[in-house]
Amino acid sequence: MSGRASVGWQTALADLSLILFMVTAAAVSRQPPEAFAKAGKIAEQAGGGAAVSPQSEPLAVYVDAPGAPPLSQWLEQQAVDPRQQLTITAHYGDAPEAQARAMADATRLLEDAGRAGHAARIVVEPGLGPSRVVIAYDAPLVNGEGAVAAQVSLSTNDTQGNAPEVARKLQVSGQS
Repeated sequence: MSGRASVGWQTALADLSLILFMVTAAAVSRQPPEAFAKAGKIAEQAGGGAAVSPQSEPLAVYVDAPGAPPLSQWLEQQAVDPRQQLTITAHYGDAPEAQARAMADATRLLEDAGRAGHAARIVVEPGLGPSRVVIAYDAPLVNGEGAVAAQVSLSTNDTQGNAPEVARKLQVSGQS
């Protein structure tokens, strides 16, 4: 028997893939900031001002389904970390009033989170299923972005009956 390991096509392909990855990463890292700004403007024009929100792997997920505990009770059981972002995602279908109903549902969850002392962002998107609240390390606090959203207070006094004003502040700040 031979103790020598043979080098197959899989090893060669893995090596080439790694080289391609390193060359691509080096090329992207050398792009001037104007290239990223241009890409952002193109994305803004294509999406009508909407931008992709940063998302990482969720640490905790709350599904607003019948029989679920209140959101504030669920939030009390979660570890608090200022680097974490609370994201409320509501889905709507094809019905004419579905989008407004999803926004109302998201606003209700935002008020519940505010009463529990948590700031949140709202995502309302097409799709099916119940609303979800996700805690993840998504907070975009790079170069001051996201600072306005972090400063919007969602304490009990600010959110009771005032969710439209909070949503307007978030929209004006570009963090909605």
